Amino acid sequence: MKLSSFLPLGLSALALAAPTPVEKRATGPIGYASQNGGTTGGAGGSAVKVASLAELNAAVKAKGAAEITITSSIKGNGDNVKITSDKTVRGKDSSVVLENLTLTVKGEKNVIIQNLALKKVVGGDAIAVQKSTNVWLDHLDLSSDRDHDKDYYDGLLDLTHAADFVTVSNTKLHDHWKASLVGHSDNNESEDKGHLRVTYHNNHWENINSRGPSLRFGTGHFFNNYYNGVSDGINARLGAQVLVENNVWVNSKKPLYSVDNDAGAVATGNDFGGQQNTAPKGTLTKVPYSYSPIAASAVKAAVVGKAGNTLKF
Repeated sequence: MKLSSFLPLGLSALALAAPTPVEKRATGPIGYASQNGGTTGGAGGSAVKVASLAELNAAVKAKGAAEITITSSIKGNGDNVKITSDKTVRGKDSSVVLENLTLTVKGEKNVIIQNLALKKVVGGDAIAVQKSTNVWLDHLDLSSDRDHDKDYYDGLLDLTHAADFVTVSNTKLHDHWKASLVGHSDNNESEDKGHLRVTYHNNHWENINSRGPSLRFGTGHFFNNYYNGVSDGINARLGAQVLVENNVWVNSKKPLYSVDNDAGAVATGNDFGGQQNTAPKGTLTKVPYSYSPIAASAVKAAVVGKAGNTLKF
């Protein structure tokens, strides 16, 4: 006898249907943000919902750990929102957009920024991390436009002043001139050397002119990133060492390069889209954490449409 004959009329198909899959989310970062004690953000702290710039500023400055969920879009006027230690700041879903305001992590530790769109920030970076350790930037959508002069906007995501143990993952950076800077100045070696350990993985870069990223003095690990229409990709400079694995470039002029002989790259499994790696041979052959890169042939399907503020909380 068929199983469906035991079910009420009209319920057989529903009862036999496979359960709706639940989206799996990483519970913590992969990469350098997993080191130095790990990055947990506001886990275990208070749960706070905010819907305005004033509420957001108050929540990120409050003492103690907190998971802060932004429930609606916020438009600023070049405002600088300074996030303190032991905080998670995330958008509730893909509808939350922050326009013309900067999220800054300066002199802090253990911060997660996740599931937000930031766009058209004038007078500052969209996200700025300075003198801070253990920062995870995940599932973000960062953009401006290329209708203005190349210096009209600053960076989309800049890691400077000895920022350390940072992971940038599942993020879309697009429609911008100078996207991401690691190490802000040629003259800052005394502060930066030995720091600026960063991981970029599963990010989608599109319609970017340069800084995909540009890295001075630091140590960078790049795997499973997808670049489309990015003129200048990874630029290793001034002693920087990078490990570049299983990334894909389409319509790029300089996917991986260096203008400094003391910098270097170890590149394996990449698809340079017909271009070449012109960086000197580097020394970074392994990193101090576990990760599971996929083949370059699978990167586009794994990244495009999945990177960005695509989660729901």
